[in-house]
Amino acid sequence: MQSTGADLAVLALENLGIRWTFGIPGVHNTELYDALDRSELITPVLVTHEGGGAFMADAVSRTGASVGCLAVVPAAGVTHAMSGIGEAFLDGIPMLVIAGGVRRDSDRAYQLHDIDHLRLLDGIVKSAYRPERHADIVTTLYRAYEDATSGEPGPSFVEIPADLLMFPGPAEAIPPYEPSWRAPGPQATDIAAAAEILTTARHPGLYLGWGACDATDSAVAIAELLGAPVSTTLQGLSVFPADHPLHVGMGYGSSAVPAAREAFAGCDALLAVGARFAELATGSYGMNVPADLVHIDINPRVFDANYPARVAIEADAGEAMAALRKELEKGPQGRDSTALRDRIAAAKEKWRLSWSSRNEQRVGPGTFFAALRQALHRDAFLVADDGNHTFLAAELFPVYEARRFLSPSDFNCMGYGVPAAIGAKLANPGRDVAAVVGDGGFLMTGLEVLTAASRGVGVAFYVFSDGELAQISQFQQIPLNRKTCTVLGDVDLEGVARATGADFLRMHNDDEVEDCIRQATARAAAGHPVIVDVRIDYSRKSAFTKGIVKTNLGRFSLGQKARFIGRAVTRHFVG
Repeated sequence: MQSTGADLAVLALENLGIRWTFGIPGVHNTELYDALDRSELITPVLVTHEGGGAFMADAVSRTGASVGCLAVVPAAGVTHAMSGIGEAFLDGIPMLVIAGGVRRDSDRAYQLHDIDHLRLLDGIVKSAYRPERHADIVTTLYRAYEDATSGEPGPSFVEIPADLLMFPGPAEAIPPYEPSWRAPGPQATDIAAAAEILTTARHPGLYLGWGACDATDSAVAIAELLGAPVSTTLQGLSVFPADHPLHVGMGYGSSAVPAAREAFAGCDALLAVGARFAELATGSYGMNVPADLVHIDINPRVFDANYPARVAIEADAGEAMAALRKELEKGPQGRDSTALRDRIAAAKEKWRLSWSSRNEQRVGPGTFFAALRQALHRDAFLVADDGNHTFLAAELFPVYEARRFLSPSDFNCMGYGVPAAIGAKLANPGRDVAAVVGDGGFLMTGLEVLTAASRGVGVAFYVFSDGELAQISQFQQIPLNRKTCTVLGDVDLEGVARATGADFLRMHNDDEVEDCIRQATARAAAGHPVIVDVRIDYSRKSAFTKGIVKTNLGRFSLGQKARFIGRAVTRHFVG
């Protein structure tokens, strides 16, 4: 049969279950967009910047609704999207990236957008392809999709030359997509060894990352069988329900909240699932990982990278956790964890109360997150950008269901929050979606609110306004008594709302928090994007911020420590 490459590509995407594409049309992919416009299954979404489109695609994948897909022009469209592609790569998020390519039926050199994408993207995609014939387009897209979704997920890239997209050519009938990759199953001997370590430990613990996001039921059962506290990574914050009495929060080292530090004191065996022990999640590697470490992950490269494992199990987290649960159920039942649960509950309540004092001048983080949690449904999505607010959200906003907390993690890219919230809402129109973003992050991608307004996507964007790049500003201020290049210019958020077609609200202090959130939630439910200017009080540091400073300072040599402390004292007290 004869088909254009554009029609072949769209039919392949339909067979793959792609529901949205994000990007901007241009000379090299106009035919692709025309074919997408004719599709009854796929909705192409115009964005204001390809970087925002990549974050939207990332969020679609994180919510589990579909695999996020980009459709961008070559060269600048690809480089603009690279921040979002890099985020997906380091965070293990599947993404399919499709770009047009220069025409090959011309003998001309120096064509518009002529760049070697496969070389450019090496290092931030799992695979990159350039089909040479019409007959190769469908199989290439299938292969890229399988690369993106198999093993540890990530982005895969396909460049389709413009001449293939534009002109018809010979192609075979399109077969249905049939995955050929299957995750390795856990070995029975490894599961038995893991169960032996965990059941004979006096004080076992669980440490869960994003890789365990679809294994919540098994995680809860294992924690209860072992009577063990459960900590998560930042990215995996939603993996374990925050209202379970064995949940303690993010991490458990010196950068964690008191409930986590107390519950994991004396931990002598650790079950880590879908976690890499990365710098951010461990508070600059400030967690004490016991020698009896059982590590489950689909990616064998993570084993022993930072902490040696006694038992390493390369397997899908869901399968491995189900097998381990079954093995543990053969043994003694019901280890008493009453005292542990009581200590966790008391520490959590004390922490909550320490943030609950009323603030008449600005908005206190404790008051804000408590009111936001009360206003949203249990299955709501919270999207947090990168910044000081990220760790306050992790410490103060309980997340109850898996995949409901989205935040840039290992790539840690500012500007994620606004577009990711739009992607999450598009993929889950019947769910509440709220975004918390710093004013610095909002300046990077805030114009994507126009995308939300043009499509009637109701999201409340809570912009934490303090006029600074708060996280780095605090890291500068504590030891250096300086704020170099971290103080922002004045931003009229109400003007941005008018310009993008969004509603606008302003939250001055704690007295206005509940009513303002109620209004924002109602307007978002009616299909209106809402920008909320939250005059946040960042005077109190998060446990994470204080812990990071302490951990890193503690690693300095005596001479360097004396230098840093001496300089801090001099600058703070002498000037």
